[in-house]
Amino acid sequence: MLTTIKGIYEDGKVTLIGTPPVHSRTEVTVTFPEKVASPLKKRQAGALKGRIHMSDDFNEPLDDLKEYM
Repeated sequence: MLTTIKGIYEDGKVTLIGTPPVHSRTEVTVTFPEKVASPLKKRQAGALKGRIHMSDDFNEPLDDLKEYM
């Protein structure tokens, strides 16, 4: 069984935020999440202008769904 409990690593020690569901000496595995190396690129408004097109009948009922209407 695996149980995940958050904690804080500081000065060579891990302090658990929650209480683990064990009552005796137990082997544990500690996994550290990787930090994002590069910041996200800033998005520019209108970058997709002219690349996306919606057909004129976009809001019209689909023929495939006529029997359900």
